[in-house]
Amino acid sequence: MLHNWHGTIQLIQQALAEDEVAIDHTSALLPDDLSSEALMMPKADGVLAGVDVALQVFTQTDPSLVTTRLVEDGSPVEKGMYVAKITGRMSSILRAERTALNFVQRMSGIATATNEVVKMIEDLPAVILDTRKTLPGWRLLDKYSVRMGGGHNHRMSTADGILIKDNHVAAMATRGESLTDLVRRARAEALHTIRVEVECDTLEQVQQALDGGAELILFDNMTNDQMREGVALCKGKALTEASGGITRESVRGIAETGVDLISSGALTHSVHALDVSLEVTPDGAAA
Repeated sequence: MLHNWHGTIQLIQQALAEDEVAIDHTSALLPDDLSSEALMMPKADGVLAGVDVALQVFTQTDPSLVTTRLVEDGSPVEKGMYVAKITGRMSSILRAERTALNFVQRMSGIATATNEVVKMIEDLPAVILDTRKTLPGWRLLDKYSVRMGGGHNHRMSTADGILIKDNHVAAMATRGESLTDLVRRARAEALHTIRVEVECDTLEQVQQALDGGAELILFDNMTNDQMREGVALCKGKALTEASGGITRESVRGIAETGVDLISSGALTHSVHALDVSLEVTPDGAAA
């Protein structure tokens, strides 16, 4: 599970160290024998992601705390709905509160934004993808959150595939290598599990990439009319992907061009967190 992955634990511990929860002077004012039940709830409608990661924050802060997930990741949630419960020493709950909520808020924000875009084209065959424009260190958490919102993941890292972009083409052009030749060389040198994708700004580049045997063609900031032509050129030869400046306003028109994939960096690089709070009642159950 993601919340038990060593990278997540490491990230949680780093966040707790950053917050210096071990020397929380305010929470230290509370007596050790003051127990509490705390309920986690969103303050707006959305899609939940990261609840188990947030609960792991409480466990890492104080292993004696008892945590219970009430709602699964990927579920739609409404304002005021209880999604998790934490029981135990109140000072420990309050030390971990902000750090835990930071995780679930960001992750739920990504899931919510992704779900909104997915629903806009749910009657069309195109698939919504993320990109590598993620918060450093948060790659798996950000991309997990996209999946919880109904989206899919592009490359997790540069090791997952070959994506020849404009700067690669420009660099090799200085050595006299054409786009077509660069694609052919990439295919010849790649492992059999690796696919070759080429970023294209023009239809001429699309044809050059196809001539080299590219398996995926990325239409970079093309107009919808250009993408329709590109889809026709690629039919039966390569998968097609639209990318660059994808917005809620433009995504449906792009999907209607017939592209197979639509990738959006905004899903992870322009996160609007879903507000989540903790309702705490000392020495008794929360209302």
